Amino acid sequence: MVHRAVSPPGWPAGRKLRIAVLADLHVGEPYMGLGRIGRIVDTANDLRPDLAVVLGDYHASHRFVTREVTPDEAAGALARLRAPLGRFAILGNHDYWDGVQPWRNAFRRAGIPLLENRAQRVGEGEEALWVAGLASMLAIRIRRGEFRGLHNLAGTLRQVTDEAPVILLAHEPDIFPTVPARVALTLCGHTHGGQVRLAGYSPMVPSKFGNRYAYGHIVEDGRHLVVSAGLGVSLLPVRFGVPPEVVLVEVG
Repeated sequence: MVHRAVSPPGWPAGRKLRIAVLADLHVGEPYMGLGRIGRIVDTANDLRPDLAVVLGDYHASHRFVTREVTPDEAAGALARLRAPLGRFAILGNHDYWDGVQPWRNAFRRAGIPLLENRAQRVGEGEEALWVAGLASMLAIRIRRGEFRGLHNLAGTLRQVTDEAPVILLAHEPDIFPTVPARVALTLCGHTHGGQVRLAGYSPMVPSKFGNRYAYGHIVEDGRHLVVSAGLGVSLLPVRFGVPPEVVLVEVG
């Protein structure tokens, strides 16, 4: 477990919020079977979060999978997440690339709201907040190295109808330079922290910004971003210097 303490400007005085963040599971035996997913969920529940979020890339598209974990199996395991303000999920680029509809169906059947360019208000009164989730910036492959996103940041934030704080879920952290100050906190995955990290530097980060948003708690112009190193692996089953993590973000 990794702990991040975040104090965004304008956050209501005295308001505390605990968020359990899971990202990039890339489910499939032998590295991310149902047993391991269950242990990850137990770890998250033990943190007693107010809110639990899962940040996409559920499918393992690498060639080292020995047994598929189906979308219904994975979403069913994640449905054991417990948080009084709710559990929310978004989709990652791999989920769109490898067949998105089964994941949409699985999360619906599991009772976990899937936010694709959608904002949902949770809590009541002074404890209310908005959870907004974006579709992937890399959802559609056009050709090698070229993608079209389905994300709609402006349209999603237009759904926010009052002054309650906004928590934004976005798979890729490359969205962050365009996120307005109205958003209290942006939570992302996708990078795996580079999956290999040496002395705080990741030589291979899937981001046009290189290491700028590779990992951790980043503050720019008073705006706060937390990028998780995730839990699974992509391309190769290797992690070095950046272990898998469940993140507890304490806001306020």
